[in-house]
Amino acid sequence: MLQNAMPALLLLALMVGLAFALKWARRRLPGIAGHGGPALRVLSSLSLGPQQRVVTVQVGEGAGRICLVLGVASGSVTALHQMPLPAELPTGPADAAAPTGFAARLSQLMKAPHAPR
Repeated sequence: MLQNAMPALLLLALMVGLAFALKWARRRLPGIAGHGGPALRVLSSLSLGPQQRVVTVQVGEGAGRICLVLGVASGSVTALHQMPLPAELPTGPADAAAPTGFAARLSQLMKAPHAPR
């Protein structure tokens, strides 16, 4: 029975070893991790249909950062507009303005004291 299970156990050990080797290589070898390009951050996204969106993306960091407005559809991405971002805009979620729309209204209603009926 051990004769039949030995090749399967050897293959399993080889696969686990290969997975650890690839994980090690991704962290230590330059260029493999794919972090060579500029920093990207999605600022907002608006759905226009089942497969169409308009997405604003921040490219870069610091004073040289720009905002790209992209049209995204199934199978294509089109640059609609490009503009530099001013330095005084908030850069993180901690600086973001208070939520608006349905979520803000629901939160407001849930915090309000209940009026007697």
